[in-house]
Amino acid sequence: MPILKKEPDIYPVDLLESEELLSNPNRKWWCIYTLVRREKDLMRKLLSKSIPFYAPVIPKRYRSAAGRIRTSYIPLFANYVFMFGDESDRYEAMTTNCVAKYTIVKEPEQLVEDLRQIRTIINADIPLTPEANLSGGDRCRIKSGPFRDYEGVVIRRGGKTCFLVSVRLLEQSVSMEIDEGLLEPI
Repeated sequence: MPILKKEPDIYPVDLLESEELLSNPNRKWWCIYTLVRREKDLMRKLLSKSIPFYAPVIPKRYRSAAGRIRTSYIPLFANYVFMFGDESDRYEAMTTNCVAKYTIVKEPEQLVEDLRQIRTIINADIPLTPEANLSGGDRCRIKSGPFRDYEGVVIRRGGKTCFLVSVRLLEQSVSMEIDEGLLEPI
C-alpha cells in the first residue's frame, strides 16, 4: 500500500481561533470515538460535508526495508476525532460507518485550550511522543519562548526532561523534550 501525503487534520483551518465560529450557540464539541483505524476515513467524510473537526496528526518517520526514510502521518490520539457541530452534523457523522460512540464535551473551553496547545506544538515541528495518562510529576508552566504560558507536567525519561501536554478530556498526553530552565512551578 502506498504511503499517502499529509491530509487535512482540521477543518476549517482557523477552527480553534475563530471566535465567530466557536461562539455559535447551535454548535457543540463532540468527542467521537472511531472504529479501529478509521480516524482519517471519518475526517475525509466530514471534510466532504464541510463539518468542522480536528484530529491532530503527526509525522512518523521510519526506515523501509530498502533503507529509505519514509514518513507516514498518524493520528496523535488513536480513535479520536473532535467535531464541532449541531445535531444534524452528529447524525451525518454517525452515518459514515466510522463511529463507534460519541460524547458531548462538557468543558468545551478547556478542550479548545488543550487542542490549541497541541496544534501549536505540532506546527512548530517539535517531535512528539504519545503518552498514556501519567500520574506524578510537578505541574509547571513554560516561562519563555514560543510555548510561553503552556501548562503541563514535568517528567524525566532517560535522563532527559520532558514536558507533558495533556488533552484532559481523553486523559492522554504528548511529551516533548525541554530545557528545565524554561520551566517554573505552578
